[in-house]
This record gives sequence, C-alpha cells and structure tokens, in this order.
Amino acid sequence: MASQRAGVAPPSVSLYIIAAIFVVGGVMHFVRPALYLSIVPPWLPAPMALVLISGAFELLGGVGVLVPATRVAAAWGLLALLVAVFPANVQMLLDARRHPVSPLWEAALWARLPLQPLLMWWIWR
Repeated sequence: MASQRAGVAPPSVSLYIIAAIFVVGGVMHFVRPALYLSIVPPWLPAPMALVLISGAFELLGGVGVLVPATRVAAAWGLLALLVAVFPANVQMLLDARRHPVSPLWEAALWARLPLQPLLMWWIWR
C-alpha cells in the first residue's frame, strides 16, 4: 500500500472507533442542536454558531484521522477541539447541580470530566 510505503499505517480499529465517536457526535450537532445549545456556557458569544462550528470540526477531525495524509493534523485538531469544548462539559455539570437530577446522572457528569483527558490521550497515542 502507498500509505505503508510512505511510513503511515492504514487506519487501525482504534482509529475507526475514534472516527465513529467524532463523526456521530458531529452529525448530532446538526440533527439535535438544541441539546448542544443547552450546554454552551452563558458567557460565550454566538452559541448557535459555536455549536455548528464545533460540530463541523468534529466531523472533519473524525474523517481526517482515517486519511493518512491528514491523520496527524486531524488528531491535533481533535485535541484542540476537546480543550475548547471542555467548558461545555463543566457547564452541563453545573446546570445539573442546580436542578434536581438523579444521583446516577450527576455521577456520570462528574465521571465525564476526567474521561475527556483520557480521550485526549487516546487520540494522541
């Protein structure tokens, strides 16, 4: 294969999983934008634009990691995206703590915060 001759391996199962996570997530930004709008921190401007832009970048990064020529750039883009959307994860937890939610849901939101750096590590690897 040309990609193997150039020193870039074809996509692994791990890359397909990463791609699926981000492609599905990106599509959902356009299918159910209200879900994402609800977690944009109130101090950020243009929430709908941020939802659509982050969804587009999720799609681009998810597809990009599968293409050997764009894999490294896409991975760095996904890492930057995960840093950029971290405040939304915190906002989701803060909102849940202000309203009555099940203890299981609150625990899941707490667990999500350290999972994001693990996802970043997985992409970096």
